Amino acid sequence: MVVAHRGSAGDWPEETIETYERAAEEGASVLELDLIATKDGELIARHDPNLAISTDVARHPEFAARQRTMRVDNTEQEGWFASDFTLAEIKTLTATASHAKPSAKTESPRVATFQEIIDLAKRATRETGRPIWIYPETKNPSYHRNLGLPLEDQLIDTLERAGWNHREAPVLIQSFEPSSLKRMRKRSSIRMVQLIDADAVDLKSGTLLYELYNRPYDWPLAGDERLFSAMVTPAGLAEIKEYADGIGPWKRYVVSLKGEVDDEGELVDKNGDGEVNAADATTLPPTTLVADAHAAGLFVHPFTFRDPESRLASDYGGDPKREYRQFYALGVDGVFSDYVKTGLKALEEYLREFSR
Repeated sequence: MVVAHRGSAGDWPEETIETYERAAEEGASVLELDLIATKDGELIARHDPNLAISTDVARHPEFAARQRTMRVDNTEQEGWFASDFTLAEIKTLTATASHAKPSAKTESPRVATFQEIIDLAKRATRETGRPIWIYPETKNPSYHRNLGLPLEDQLIDTLERAGWNHREAPVLIQSFEPSSLKRMRKRSSIRMVQLIDADAVDLKSGTLLYELYNRPYDWPLAGDERLFSAMVTPAGLAEIKEYADGIGPWKRYVVSLKGEVDDEGELVDKNGDGEVNAADATTLPPTTLVADAHAAGLFVHPFTFRDPESRLASDYGGDPKREYRQFYALGVDGVFSDYVKTGLKALEEYLREFSR
């Protein structure tokens, strides 16, 4: 399963109708999206409640007075927030790119609603002759609940109206917050996925770092101070199995990286580009997470695979397909990708080689 992460997000502004249409044309069978709520309770596809991050709201003088500072989970942010705007007002904004390369197509795409993406998936299924799934995430669910805009019932109600609130529906639901998945589990048998994050890799040691994205935001609200790392233990996986069907871990939980350290204990900029990142590191032996999750009865969909060389360990030789093929060989059940064409090409090559 090659999941179109926010659509064809490497080439088009993410989470718009245009980018999901392109992803389906490129062969994707799963469209991934983040859901946040508007002031009037509509679900829209945006990665961040702060519209300044992925729209041109700052260029709209009519909305200047709505700029303010809000706390979103662990961060204080300044900007314009979806909860202060109606859907009609958000539809006047142009979606912009975040992870896409600078040459990404920008033909004034509009922010898409959840319903519009469901309609697109059904239409693409008819047009392509293959099932097109959707993979929505409840984004910042505790934050939305505190605003009086809970996401879970609205999400399930929308799927119910679409005829998709059942186990065999072409839907996977994901969240970083276990309580959000548990709320929806009470109303739905749809397959659910626990996302597992971390901040970064300490390239001197290869260990994962837990700072800002250190735990599900709902855990400390309930007095639970464990880190995301607790989820990848056998006990943590067994706990996840009680309410979910799979995990979506950051890919560094499966294969981490380690850089080269000089005699003074400093990381070496091996490619001389002025910064130390994944391209200056090599992969470490894979962990047992995929096998452990499978043993617990959970499928595994790591995130996020991207083409730029700065995102690739040096031992992939600048070829993003080599990273995909490594993860396919490790037995993952799917991958989140900003570049669906690359992921599908790598899968084709892997299967051809495997069949030999």
